[in-house]
Amino acid sequence: MSVGVVLTENWRRAYPGAMVGILAMRGLVNPDLDTALKDHAAQVEAQIRARFAGLTRTQLTAVPTLQAYASYYKRFGKTYHVQLQLESVLFKGKSITGPCAIVQAMFMAELKNQMLTAGHDLEAVQGGIAIDVSLGTERYTLLSGGGQTLKPGDMFIRDEEGILSSIIHGPDQRTRITSQTRAALFTVYAPAGIPIADLKIHLSDLETNLRVFAPRAEVVTGEIFAAAQ
Repeated sequence: MSVGVVLTENWRRAYPGAMVGILAMRGLVNPDLDTALKDHAAQVEAQIRARFAGLTRTQLTAVPTLQAYASYYKRFGKTYHVQLQLESVLFKGKSITGPCAIVQAMFMAELKNQMLTAGHDLEAVQGGIAIDVSLGTERYTLLSGGGQTLKPGDMFIRDEEGILSSIIHGPDQRTRITSQTRAALFTVYAPAGIPIADLKIHLSDLETNLRVFAPRAEVVTGEIFAAAQ
């Protein structure tokens, strides 16, 4: 069964040109570590370093994808954290790791394509999901366990029970990925300025990473939803 997605009019009006990519898969496994994924991560790291070889931190900010996110985050007085993680890989030699295979696979795609991605246990998601814009009164429990009120105007995604994630504050605790996760939902926030072709590549990369350790996994939903241009 595919995941039902509603695009609210508030989101369409507030963020023309924005998109959200959705990938849902079943039949996954989620070991803490996977040797094949570790080797694949090293290849992705090499691709990232080759692509951005010779760039300074200042030059990195001119990359179009990073510019699109930086512009969004700046409105909320924030810095795009994925760029900081990318800089750690490029300038500090850090490896792309994660607490489990599914999350590591997500981080690999996120850093390769610089696109903000949230992961959830699909079985914990209640009903369909909606892409919305915050009024500044909505609250949810963060992945860390702390309570958070959304910032007015932030993009967020909710199911029938509550908030799954927001751009500025990240994913929730209720639908977090655990060692028992066998079906996952990934949502990719793409502000205006991100080409749809790049978002398609990102979703494809994410699926490829997951199949390294779960080759029999089935795609339930793989779609891109766009606000009005």
